[in-house]
Amino acid sequence: MKLIRFGKIGDEKPGIVLEDGRRLDCSAFGSDWDENFLGDPNGLKQLENWLKANESACPEVSKEERLGVPLTRPSKILCVGLNYSLHAKESGMEVPKQPVLFMKATSAISGPFDPIVIPKNSSASDWEVELAIVIGKKASYVSENNAYDHIAGYVLHNDVSERDWQLKHGGQWVKGKSADTFAPLGPYLVTKDEIKNPNKLPLWLKLNGKILQNSNTSDLVFNVEQLVSYISQYMTLLPGDIISTGTPSGVGMGLTPPTYLKEGDVVELSVEGLGTSRQEVVSYKG
Repeated sequence: MKLIRFGKIGDEKPGIVLEDGRRLDCSAFGSDWDENFLGDPNGLKQLENWLKANESACPEVSKEERLGVPLTRPSKILCVGLNYSLHAKESGMEVPKQPVLFMKATSAISGPFDPIVIPKNSSASDWEVELAIVIGKKASYVSENNAYDHIAGYVLHNDVSERDWQLKHGGQWVKGKSADTFAPLGPYLVTKDEIKNPNKLPLWLKLNGKILQNSNTSDLVFNVEQLVSYISQYMTLLPGDIISTGTPSGVGMGLTPPTYLKEGDVVELSVEGLGTSRQEVVSYKG
């Protein structure tokens, strides 16, 4: 299934995308795509059965309608740094022997076609296409063999990053990762049954029509099941939590000369099977 949420910011409704591309309003199902729904072992099956009985009565959602974040705010966003060897090299850092973890504020979340706002006093806002895992079943001390039992699905993520704040302002990376609009997610939450092998997915990012990132999740240093297992040794993962698996080479920081986002830029990105998102860049006005 491809789950969506649509409508004005703060007033989104749950929906679904059918195989023929039509979008249906699933408000009458009685549940948003939240922690309770994602954590219910029967939730997706109940939705599937409900759709069989009610599809014809579901209002169709216009293609002009705004798509929001395809799940309600998770309890946490965990990101994995330097998880592609070439990205580690362009960052001037060693390939890690264990996953590098950092947090991203949930207030950074925005819709897949909402603008990226360059924050006040920013001079080095950058882009990062990433495959993100969405947790379904509560996970604590999970083995790699059982990791997929705890995954609900996957979502496309642009891990927007302010490099000066990330690397030059002291402390941890979270400062450079958490500005408002720095976590565009979607367009869909794609359930895991639709993604046969998340460790073999092409992904790319374009800036103003030019491809700058072009790789495959087969190049991950630590793959999907390793990450779910590893992180669950340090904290409990709750339904709806997001693990963003890292970005390949081609970020602005690694270009010669370094190139960063500016007002008027257009970023497009995709992971195979997860759709394509597009963000226009605007400057903070305050």
